[in-house]
Amino acid sequence: MDERKHEELTRIIIGAAIEVHRILGPGLLESVYDTCLVYELNQQGLEVETQVQANIKYKNAIIIQNYKADIVIDKTVLLELKCVEKLSPLHKAQAITYMKLLNLPVGLLLNFHTSKMIDGISRVYLPEYTVSKSETNTY
Repeated sequence: MDERKHEELTRIIIGAAIEVHRILGPGLLESVYDTCLVYELNQQGLEVETQVQANIKYKNAIIIQNYKADIVIDKTVLLELKCVEKLSPLHKAQAITYMKLLNLPVGLLLNFHTSKMIDGISRVYLPEYTVSKSETNTY
């Protein structure tokens, strides 16, 4: 998917996140925002996968751990939802790890614990990261 399509897809996702935040406001559990955001994204006709298993390849073995990405859209964009005072470098590192493990070029960190949703959005790109299809998850 080219960068222009990524921009369009993330624009739709951000609009859906803003709508959820506008209606619910801050202060709820992450799982509530997750459920409502999935509803909004489905209404947009997007392919939405939740709690996507991110397996680790180590040498010739697939190590199955309990690493699960919050939401993957159209097998292209990772969404990591948070309800924290402030996004930290650790949150970005977590998103990058999931993006690498799932071979996803774009990610959005969405922090719903803000007075304005736009202040809780962080875009993450891996433009030069590529993994052969044999090393990626099939989900």
